[in-house]
Amino acid sequence: MTATPKRYAHFIDNRAAEAGDGGTIPVMDPSTGEIFAEIARGSAAEINRAVTSARLAYDGASVADGAWGRFSALERGRVLRRWADAVDAHAEELAQLESRDTGKPLRQARADAAALARYFEFYSGAADKLHGQTLPYQAGYTVFTVREPHGVTGHIIPWNYPMQIFGRSVGAALAAGNACVVKPAEDACLSLLRAAELAAGCGLPAGALNIVTGLGPEAGQALAEHPGIDHISFTGSTVTGKRVAQAAAEHHCPVTLELGGKSPQIVFADADLETALPVLVNAIIQNAGQTCSAGSRVLVERPIYDAVLERLAEKFRALVAGPASADLDLGPLISPRQLQRVGAYLHEARAQQIHVLAQGSIASDAPAGGCYQVPVLLADVPAGHRLAQEEIFGPVLAVTPFTSEVDAVRIANGTPYGLIAGVWTGDGARQMRLARVLRAGQVFINNYGAGGGVELPFGGVKASGYGREKGFEALYGFTTLKTVAVRHG
Repeated sequence: MTATPKRYAHFIDNRAAEAGDGGTIPVMDPSTGEIFAEIARGSAAEINRAVTSARLAYDGASVADGAWGRFSALERGRVLRRWADAVDAHAEELAQLESRDTGKPLRQARADAAALARYFEFYSGAADKLHGQTLPYQAGYTVFTVREPHGVTGHIIPWNYPMQIFGRSVGAALAAGNACVVKPAEDACLSLLRAAELAAGCGLPAGALNIVTGLGPEAGQALAEHPGIDHISFTGSTVTGKRVAQAAAEHHCPVTLELGGKSPQIVFADADLETALPVLVNAIIQNAGQTCSAGSRVLVERPIYDAVLERLAEKFRALVAGPASADLDLGPLISPRQLQRVGAYLHEARAQQIHVLAQGSIASDAPAGGCYQVPVLLADVPAGHRLAQEEIFGPVLAVTPFTSEVDAVRIANGTPYGLIAGVWTGDGARQMRLARVLRAGQVFINNYGAGGGVELPFGGVKASGYGREKGFEALYGFTTLKTVAVRHG
Protein backbone atom coordinates (compact mmCIF):
# COMPACT_ATOMS: atom_id res chain seq x y z
CA MET A 1 0.00 0.00 0.00
CA THR A 2 1.41 3.40 -1.01
CA ALA A 3 1.79 5.88 1.85
CA THR A 4 -0.17 9.14 1.67
CA PRO A 5 2.20 11.94 0.63
CA LYS A 6 3.09 14.33 3.43
CA ARG A 7 1.76 17.83 2.89
CA TYR A 8 3.90 20.92 3.40
CA ALA A 9 2.40 24.40 3.78
CA HIS A 10 3.92 27.83 3.19
CA PHE A 11 5.75 29.47 6.09
CA ILE A 12 4.33 32.96 6.70
CA ASP A 13 4.42 34.97 9.92
CA ASN A 14 6.28 32.15 11.74
CA ARG A 15 3.61 29.53 11.12
CA ALA A 16 2.31 27.16 8.49
CA ALA A 17 0.00 28.76 5.95
CA GLU A 18 -2.01 26.87 3.36
CA ALA A 19 -2.57 28.15 -0.15
CA GLY A 20 -5.78 30.14 -0.37
CA ASP A 21 -7.29 27.81 -2.95
CA GLY A 22 -5.84 24.66 -1.39
CA GLY A 23 -3.75 23.91 -4.44
CA THR A 24 -0.73 21.64 -4.15
CA ILE A 25 2.25 20.49 -6.22
CA PRO A 26 3.50 16.88 -6.04
CA VAL A 27 7.07 16.30 -4.86
CA MET A 28 8.96 13.52 -6.63
CA ASP A 29 11.93 11.54 -5.34
CA PRO A 30 14.40 11.68 -8.28
CA SER A 31 16.00 8.44 -7.14
CA THR A 32 12.80 6.42 -7.56
CA GLY A 33 10.32 8.55 -9.49
CA GLU A 34 7.82 8.17 -6.63
CA ILE A 35 5.67 11.01 -5.27
CA PHE A 36 6.34 11.23 -1.55
CA ALA A 37 5.12 14.71 -0.57
CA GLU A 38 3.04 17.71 -1.63
CA ILE A 39 3.81 21.39 -1.29
CA ALA A 40 1.38 24.28 -1.28
CA ARG A 41 0.93 25.95 -4.66
CA GLY A 42 1.34 29.62 -3.92
CA SER A 43 0.09 32.48 -6.04
CA ALA A 44 0.14 36.27 -6.01
CA ALA A 45 -2.20 36.18 -3.01
CA GLU A 46 0.27 34.25 -0.84
CA ILE A 47 3.17 36.40 -2.03
CA ASN A 48 1.21 39.48 -1.02
CA ARG A 49 0.52 37.98 2.42
CA ALA A 50 4.20 37.23 2.87
CA VAL A 51 5.31 40.72 1.76
CA THR A 52 2.77 42.31 4.10
CA SER A 53 4.06 40.17 6.97
CA ALA A 54 7.67 41.10 6.17
CA ARG A 55 6.82 44.80 5.95
CA LEU A 56 5.18 44.72 9.37
CA ALA A 57 8.23 42.94 10.80
CA TYR A 58 10.53 45.54 9.30
CA ASP A 59 8.50 48.70 10.00
CA GLY A 60 7.04 47.78 13.39
CA ALA A 61 7.06 50.37 16.14
CA SER A 62 9.38 48.60 18.56
CA VAL A 63 11.41 45.52 19.33
CA ALA A 64 8.74 44.59 21.84
CA ASP A 65 6.32 44.39 18.93
CA GLY A 66 8.64 41.90 17.24
CA ALA A 67 9.93 44.46 14.78
CA TRP A 68 13.02 42.96 13.15
CA GLY A 69 13.82 46.36 11.70
CA ARG A 70 14.34 47.70 15.24
CA PHE A 71 16.73 44.98 16.39
CA SER A 72 20.28 46.17 16.93
CA ALA A 73 23.03 44.65 14.83
CA LEU A 74 24.30 42.83 17.91
CA GLU A 75 20.86 41.31 18.56
CA ARG A 76 20.48 40.25 14.93
CA GLY A 77 23.84 38.53 15.11
CA ARG A 78 22.83 36.63 18.23
CA VAL A 79 19.64 35.35 16.59
CA LEU A 80 21.65 34.13 13.60
CA ARG A 81 24.15 32.47 15.93
CA ARG A 82 21.36 30.55 17.66
CA TRP A 83 19.98 29.58 14.26
CA ALA A 84 23.39 28.30 13.21
CA ASP A 85 23.50 26.11 16.31
CA ALA A 86 19.98 24.81 15.65
CA VAL A 87 20.85 23.92 12.05
CA ASP A 88 23.95 22.15 13.27
CA ALA A 89 21.89 20.19 15.81
CA HIS A 90 19.39 19.16 13.10
CA ALA A 91 21.95 18.72 10.32
CA GLU A 92 21.18 15.06 9.66
CA GLU A 93 17.43 15.70 9.46
CA LEU A 94 18.00 18.56 7.00
CA ALA A 95 20.44 16.50 4.94
CA GLN A 96 18.01 13.61 4.69
CA LEU A 97 15.25 15.95 3.52
CA GLU A 98 17.41 17.60 0.88
CA SER A 99 18.94 14.33 -0.31
CA ARG A 100 15.54 12.79 -0.97
CA ASP A 101 14.11 16.00 -2.41
CA THR A 102 16.96 16.62 -4.89
CA GLY A 103 18.55 13.20 -5.38
CA LYS A 104 22.02 14.33 -4.31
CA PRO A 105 24.15 11.75 -2.48
CA LEU A 106 23.86 11.94 1.28
CA ARG A 107 27.44 13.07 1.80
CA GLN A 108 26.80 16.09 -0.42
CA ALA A 109 23.57 16.92 1.39
CA ARG A 110 25.40 16.66 4.71
CA ALA A 111 28.06 19.04 3.42
CA ASP A 112 25.28 21.44 2.37
CA ALA A 113 23.70 21.32 5.84
CA ALA A 114 27.09 22.09 7.36
CA ALA A 115 27.47 24.99 4.93
CA LEU A 116 24.05 26.34 5.90
CA ALA A 117 25.10 26.44 9.55
CA ARG A 118 28.40 28.05 8.57
CA TYR A 119 26.66 30.82 6.61
CA PHE A 120 24.55 31.73 9.62
CA GLU A 121 27.63 31.55 11.84
CA PHE A 122 29.61 33.81 9.50
CA TYR A 123 26.86 36.41 9.14
CA SER A 124 26.11 36.33 12.86
CA GLY A 125 29.63 37.59 13.43
CA ALA A 126 29.49 40.09 10.57
CA ALA A 127 26.19 41.74 11.51
CA ASP A 128 27.69 44.37 13.84
CA LYS A 129 30.75 45.03 11.67
CA LEU A 130 29.02 46.70 8.74
CA HIS A 131 30.53 50.15 9.19
CA GLY A 132 30.14 53.51 7.50
CA GLN A 133 32.87 56.08 6.92
CA THR A 134 33.73 59.65 7.85
CA LEU A 135 34.55 61.69 4.76
CA PRO A 136 36.90 64.70 4.66
CA TYR A 137 35.05 67.73 3.27
CA GLN A 138 34.90 71.52 3.53
CA ALA A 139 35.60 73.35 6.77
CA GLY A 140 32.48 73.62 8.90
CA TYR A 141 31.04 70.30 7.77
CA THR A 142 31.13 66.79 9.15
CA VAL A 143 30.15 64.21 6.55
CA PHE A 144 29.64 60.52 7.16
CA THR A 145 28.02 57.51 5.52
CA VAL A 146 25.81 54.83 7.00
CA ARG A 147 24.68 51.53 5.53
CA GLU A 148 21.00 50.81 5.92
CA PRO A 149 18.96 47.73 4.97
CA HIS A 150 16.79 47.93 1.87
CA GLY A 151 13.72 46.88 3.86
CA VAL A 152 11.95 43.83 2.45
CA THR A 153 14.06 41.60 0.23
CA GLY A 154 12.91 38.89 -2.14
CA HIS A 155 14.91 35.69 -2.64
CA ILE A 156 14.31 33.27 -5.52
CA ILE A 157 16.21 30.07 -4.73
CA PRO A 158 17.02 27.32 -7.28
CA TRP A 159 16.68 23.58 -6.83
CA ASN A 160 20.30 22.48 -7.11
CA TYR A 161 21.67 23.79 -3.78
CA PRO A 162 18.65 24.93 -1.75
CA MET A 163 20.31 25.05 1.67
CA GLN A 164 23.54 26.63 0.52
CA ILE A 165 21.96 29.35 -1.59
CA PHE A 166 19.32 30.04 1.06
CA GLY A 167 22.10 30.42 3.64
CA ARG A 168 24.26 32.80 1.64
CA SER A 169 21.32 34.93 0.51
CA VAL A 170 18.94 35.02 3.47
CA GLY A 171 21.77 34.92 6.03
CA ALA A 172 23.34 38.08 4.62
CA ALA A 173 20.00 39.85 4.16
CA LEU A 174 18.91 39.20 7.75
CA ALA A 175 22.30 40.17 9.14
CA ALA A 176 21.99 43.50 7.35
CA GLY A 177 18.56 44.04 8.92
CA ASN A 178 16.17 43.19 6.08
CA ALA A 179 13.00 41.11 6.36
CA CYS A 180 12.82 38.34 3.77
CA VAL A 181 10.33 36.70 1.42
CA VAL A 182 11.67 33.50 -0.14
CA LYS A 183 10.35 31.62 -3.18
CA PRO A 184 12.22 28.31 -3.45
CA ALA A 185 12.12 26.16 -6.57
CA GLU A 186 9.11 23.86 -6.61
CA ASP A 187 11.49 20.94 -7.17
CA ALA A 188 13.34 21.41 -3.87
CA CYS A 189 12.07 23.31 -0.86
CA LEU A 190 11.54 20.84 2.00
CA SER A 191 14.84 21.53 3.77
CA LEU A 192 14.18 25.28 3.66
CA LEU A 193 10.73 24.96 5.21
CA ARG A 194 12.26 22.97 8.06
CA ALA A 195 15.10 25.47 8.46
CA ALA A 196 12.53 28.27 8.74
CA GLU A 197 10.75 26.39 11.54
CA LEU A 198 14.07 26.20 13.36
CA ALA A 199 14.55 29.96 12.95
CA ALA A 200 11.21 30.65 14.61
CA GLY A 201 12.43 28.75 17.65
CA CYS A 202 15.63 30.81 17.80
CA GLY A 203 14.04 34.21 18.35
CA LEU A 204 13.55 35.35 14.76
CA PRO A 205 10.34 37.39 15.05
CA ALA A 206 7.23 36.67 13.04
CA GLY A 207 7.42 38.08 9.54
CA ALA A 208 11.19 38.45 9.39
CA LEU A 209 11.37 35.30 7.25
CA ASN A 210 8.57 34.04 5.03
CA ILE A 211 8.63 31.18 2.51
CA VAL A 212 6.07 30.80 -0.27
CA THR A 213 6.29 27.62 -2.32
CA GLY A 214 4.94 27.41 -5.83
CA LEU A 215 5.68 27.62 -9.52
CA GLY A 216 7.96 30.19 -11.09
CA PRO A 217 5.43 31.73 -13.49
CA GLU A 218 2.97 32.11 -10.61
CA ALA A 219 4.61 32.73 -7.23
CA GLY A 220 8.05 33.63 -8.60
CA GLN A 221 6.70 36.15 -11.10
CA ALA A 222 4.46 37.67 -8.43
CA LEU A 223 7.45 38.15 -6.13
CA ALA A 224 9.56 39.79 -8.85
CA GLU A 225 6.70 42.14 -9.76
CA HIS A 226 5.61 43.04 -6.24
CA PRO A 227 5.99 46.77 -5.54
CA GLY A 228 6.56 46.06 -1.85
CA ILE A 229 9.89 44.32 -2.53
CA ASP A 230 12.94 46.58 -2.14
CA HIS A 231 15.65 44.23 -3.46
CA ILE A 232 15.66 40.84 -5.17
CA SER A 233 18.30 38.13 -5.10
CA PHE A 234 17.89 35.59 -7.89
CA THR A 235 19.93 32.47 -8.63
CA GLY A 236 19.00 30.43 -11.68
CA SER A 237 19.07 30.38 -15.44
CA THR A 238 20.13 33.32 -17.57
CA VAL A 239 16.78 33.38 -19.38
CA THR A 240 14.75 33.52 -16.17
CA GLY A 241 17.17 36.02 -14.67
CA LYS A 242 16.39 38.45 -17.48
CA ARG A 243 12.67 38.11 -16.79
CA VAL A 244 13.16 38.73 -13.07
CA ALA A 245 15.28 41.82 -13.74
CA GLN A 246 12.72 43.19 -16.21
CA ALA A 247 9.85 42.66 -13.79
CA ALA A 248 11.76 44.25 -10.91
CA ALA A 249 12.72 47.23 -13.07
CA GLU A 250 9.06 48.19 -13.35
CA HIS A 251 9.20 49.35 -9.72
CA HIS A 252 12.87 50.38 -9.69
CA CYS A 253 13.89 47.42 -7.56
CA PRO A 254 17.61 46.55 -7.58
CA VAL A 255 18.51 42.95 -8.36
CA THR A 256 21.43 40.63 -7.68
CA LEU A 257 21.67 37.96 -10.37
CA GLU A 258 23.76 34.79 -10.08
CA LEU A 259 23.14 32.97 -13.33
CA GLY A 260 24.63 30.21 -15.43
CA GLY A 261 28.15 29.30 -16.37
CA LYS A 262 30.31 27.36 -18.79
CA SER A 263 33.38 27.47 -16.65
CA PRO A 264 36.78 26.44 -18.04
CA GLN A 265 39.64 24.66 -16.32
CA ILE A 266 42.90 25.35 -18.15
CA VAL A 267 45.56 22.66 -17.83
CA PHE A 268 49.09 23.60 -18.90
CA ALA A 269 51.85 21.12 -19.66
CA ASP A 270 53.61 21.88 -16.36
CA ALA A 271 50.51 21.19 -14.26
CA ASP A 272 50.59 18.75 -11.36
CA LEU A 273 48.25 16.17 -12.90
CA GLU A 274 48.08 13.99 -9.80
CA THR A 275 46.44 16.90 -8.02
CA ALA A 276 44.49 18.24 -10.98
CA LEU A 277 42.80 15.14 -12.39
CA PRO A 278 40.56 14.25 -9.41
CA VAL A 279 39.47 17.88 -9.22
CA LEU A 280 38.68 18.03 -12.94
CA VAL A 281 36.40 15.03 -12.56
CA ASN A 282 34.73 16.11 -9.33
CA ALA A 283 34.02 19.59 -10.69
CA ILE A 284 31.66 18.12 -13.30
CA ILE A 285 30.07 15.21 -11.40
CA GLN A 286 29.35 17.06 -8.15
CA ASN A 287 25.58 17.25 -7.79
CA ALA A 288 25.40 15.31 -11.07
CA GLY A 289 26.76 18.33 -12.91
CA GLN A 290 23.76 20.44 -11.89
CA THR A 291 25.95 23.27 -10.67
CA CYS A 292 26.22 26.76 -12.13
CA SER A 293 29.93 26.79 -11.28
CA ALA A 294 30.61 23.30 -12.67
CA GLY A 295 33.93 22.94 -14.46
CA SER A 296 32.17 21.83 -17.62
CA ARG A 297 35.04 22.64 -20.01
CA VAL A 298 38.61 21.40 -19.71
CA LEU A 299 41.19 23.07 -21.95
CA VAL A 300 44.42 21.10 -22.23
CA GLU A 301 47.76 22.19 -23.69
CA ARG A 302 48.66 20.13 -26.76
CA PRO A 303 51.85 18.40 -25.44
CA ILE A 304 49.86 16.62 -22.69
CA TYR A 305 46.45 16.47 -24.39
CA ASP A 306 46.42 12.75 -25.23
CA ALA A 307 47.81 11.76 -21.84
CA VAL A 308 45.20 13.83 -19.98
CA LEU A 309 42.38 12.42 -22.11
CA GLU A 310 43.53 8.88 -21.42
CA ARG A 311 43.59 9.42 -17.67
CA LEU A 312 40.26 11.26 -17.65
CA ALA A 313 38.69 8.44 -19.62
CA GLU A 314 39.93 5.91 -17.09
CA LYS A 315 38.35 7.87 -14.26
CA PHE A 316 35.05 8.39 -16.10
CA ARG A 317 34.65 4.68 -16.81
CA ALA A 318 34.87 4.00 -13.08
CA LEU A 319 32.11 6.47 -12.12
CA VAL A 320 28.76 5.09 -10.96
CA ALA A 321 25.43 6.90 -10.65
CA GLY A 322 22.78 5.59 -8.28
CA PRO A 323 20.15 6.47 -5.68
CA ALA A 324 20.91 9.22 -3.19
CA SER A 325 20.87 6.81 -0.25
CA ALA A 326 23.62 4.66 -1.85
CA ASP A 327 26.03 7.63 -1.64
CA LEU A 328 27.79 6.79 -4.91
CA ASP A 329 29.78 9.09 -7.18
CA LEU A 330 26.65 10.93 -8.25
CA GLY A 331 22.92 10.70 -7.84
CA PRO A 332 20.08 11.19 -10.32
CA LEU A 333 19.19 14.40 -12.10
CA ILE A 334 16.46 16.44 -10.47
CA SER A 335 13.59 15.51 -12.81
CA PRO A 336 12.56 13.71 -16.00
CA ARG A 337 12.56 17.09 -17.73
CA GLN A 338 16.20 17.69 -16.84
CA LEU A 339 17.12 14.14 -17.88
CA GLN A 340 15.49 14.75 -21.25
CA ARG A 341 17.32 18.07 -21.65
CA VAL A 342 20.75 16.54 -21.01
CA GLY A 343 19.89 13.59 -23.24
CA ALA A 344 19.07 15.95 -26.11
CA TYR A 345 22.55 17.48 -25.92
CA LEU A 346 24.14 14.05 -25.97
CA HIS A 347 21.99 12.94 -28.89
CA GLU A 348 23.20 15.98 -30.79
CA ALA A 349 26.81 15.19 -29.90
CA ARG A 350 26.53 11.70 -31.34
CA ALA A 351 24.62 12.90 -34.41
CA GLN A 352 27.38 15.43 -35.14
CA GLN A 353 30.10 12.84 -34.48
CA ILE A 354 31.53 14.56 -31.42
CA HIS A 355 33.87 11.98 -29.91
CA VAL A 356 32.29 10.31 -26.87
CA LEU A 357 35.52 9.07 -25.36
CA ALA A 358 34.21 7.46 -22.17
CA GLN A 359 31.22 7.24 -19.90
CA GLY A 360 30.34 5.87 -16.50
CA SER A 361 27.57 3.50 -15.54
CA ILE A 362 24.35 3.29 -13.53
CA ALA A 363 24.25 1.03 -10.50
CA SER A 364 22.58 -2.29 -11.28
CA ASP A 365 20.16 -1.90 -8.37
CA ALA A 366 19.15 1.69 -9.19
CA PRO A 367 15.34 2.01 -9.26
CA ALA A 368 13.92 1.94 -12.78
CA GLY A 369 11.93 5.14 -12.24
CA GLY A 370 14.95 7.22 -11.24
CA CYS A 371 16.33 10.08 -13.36
CA TYR A 372 19.80 8.65 -13.92
CA GLN A 373 22.34 10.03 -16.39
CA VAL A 374 25.76 8.44 -16.77
CA PRO A 375 28.73 10.83 -16.72
CA VAL A 376 30.00 11.44 -20.26
CA LEU A 377 33.45 12.56 -21.44
CA LEU A 378 33.52 14.34 -24.81
CA ALA A 379 36.89 14.79 -26.57
CA ASP A 380 38.04 17.19 -29.28
CA VAL A 381 35.05 19.48 -28.83
CA PRO A 382 35.43 22.56 -31.07
CA ALA A 383 35.53 25.76 -29.00
CA GLY A 384 32.60 27.25 -30.89
CA HIS A 385 30.32 24.19 -30.70
CA ARG A 386 27.11 24.32 -28.66
CA LEU A 387 28.52 21.68 -26.33
CA ALA A 388 31.38 24.05 -25.47
CA GLN A 389 29.21 27.17 -25.39
CA GLU A 390 25.94 26.31 -23.65
CA GLU A 391 25.23 25.24 -20.09
CA ILE A 392 24.13 21.60 -20.19
CA PHE A 393 23.60 21.29 -16.41
CA GLY A 394 24.47 17.62 -16.30
CA PRO A 395 27.55 15.38 -15.88
CA VAL A 396 28.94 16.09 -19.35
CA LEU A 397 32.56 17.23 -19.70
CA ALA A 398 33.83 18.81 -22.93
CA VAL A 399 37.62 18.66 -23.53
CA THR A 400 39.33 20.98 -26.02
CA PRO A 401 43.04 21.36 -26.85
CA PHE A 402 44.94 24.66 -26.97
CA THR A 403 48.34 25.59 -28.36
CA SER A 404 49.50 28.61 -26.35
CA GLU A 405 48.65 30.83 -23.42
CA VAL A 406 47.02 33.34 -25.74
CA ASP A 407 44.99 30.56 -27.36
CA ALA A 408 43.88 29.27 -23.95
CA VAL A 409 42.66 32.70 -22.85
CA ARG A 410 40.82 33.23 -26.13
CA ILE A 411 38.96 29.92 -25.77
CA ALA A 412 38.31 30.35 -22.05
CA ASN A 413 36.81 33.82 -22.52
CA GLY A 414 34.99 32.86 -25.72
CA THR A 415 31.56 32.04 -24.30
CA PRO A 416 28.68 34.27 -23.18
CA TYR A 417 29.41 33.32 -19.57
CA GLY A 418 31.92 34.41 -16.97
CA LEU A 419 31.36 32.78 -13.58
CA ILE A 420 34.46 30.75 -12.61
CA ALA A 421 37.75 29.74 -14.19
CA GLY A 422 40.44 27.32 -13.04
CA VAL A 423 44.12 27.44 -13.98
CA TRP A 424 46.55 24.57 -13.49
CA THR A 425 50.21 25.55 -13.87
CA GLY A 426 53.38 25.77 -11.82
CA ASP A 427 54.50 29.00 -13.52
CA GLY A 428 53.94 31.81 -11.02
CA ALA A 429 54.08 34.61 -13.59
CA ARG A 430 51.55 32.78 -15.78
CA GLN A 431 49.28 32.30 -12.78
CA MET A 432 49.13 36.04 -12.22
CA ARG A 433 48.74 36.89 -15.90
CA LEU A 434 45.78 34.58 -16.33
CA ALA A 435 44.18 35.64 -13.06
CA ARG A 436 44.04 39.17 -14.49
CA VAL A 437 42.86 38.46 -18.04
CA LEU A 438 40.29 35.70 -17.51
CA ARG A 439 36.80 37.18 -17.53
CA ALA A 440 35.23 35.51 -14.52
CA GLY A 441 33.97 36.42 -11.08
CA GLN A 442 36.30 33.91 -9.45
CA VAL A 443 39.62 32.49 -10.66
CA PHE A 444 41.17 29.50 -8.90
CA ILE A 445 44.85 28.68 -9.34
CA ASN A 446 45.81 25.02 -8.86
CA ASN A 447 42.46 24.34 -7.20
CA TYR A 448 38.81 24.74 -8.09
CA GLY A 449 36.12 26.05 -5.79
CA ALA A 450 38.31 26.35 -2.68
CA GLY A 451 36.06 24.01 -0.74
CA GLY A 452 32.96 26.17 -1.11
CA GLY A 453 34.41 29.22 0.61
CA VAL A 454 31.59 30.82 2.61
CA GLU A 455 33.89 33.81 3.05
CA LEU A 456 34.65 34.27 -0.67
CA PRO A 457 32.55 36.75 -2.71
CA PHE A 458 30.76 34.90 -5.50
CA GLY A 459 29.13 36.05 -8.72
CA GLY A 460 29.79 36.49 -12.40
CA VAL A 461 30.21 38.79 -15.35
CA LYS A 462 28.53 38.82 -18.77
CA ALA A 463 25.63 36.34 -18.94
CA SER A 464 26.62 34.90 -15.56
CA GLY A 465 25.01 37.87 -13.84
CA TYR A 466 26.01 40.78 -11.63
CA GLY A 467 26.30 41.61 -7.97
CA ARG A 468 28.02 39.43 -5.39
CA GLU A 469 26.87 36.97 -2.77
CA LYS A 470 28.85 35.18 -0.05
CA GLY A 471 31.47 36.72 2.16
CA PHE A 472 31.34 40.20 3.61
CA GLU A 473 30.76 41.68 0.15
CA ALA A 474 27.20 40.31 0.16
CA LEU A 475 26.30 42.65 3.01
CA TYR A 476 26.94 45.63 0.77
CA GLY A 477 24.44 44.30 -1.76
CA PHE A 478 21.78 43.93 0.91
CA THR A 479 22.22 47.50 2.13
CA THR A 480 21.98 50.97 0.64
CA LEU A 481 24.50 53.72 1.34
CA LYS A 482 23.29 57.00 2.84
CA THR A 483 25.46 60.12 3.05
CA VAL A 484 24.82 62.56 5.91
CA ALA A 485 26.33 66.07 5.74
CA VAL A 486 26.16 68.18 8.93
CA ARG A 487 26.95 71.90 8.69
CA HIS A 488 28.04 73.20 12.06
CA GLY A 489 30.25 76.20 11.27
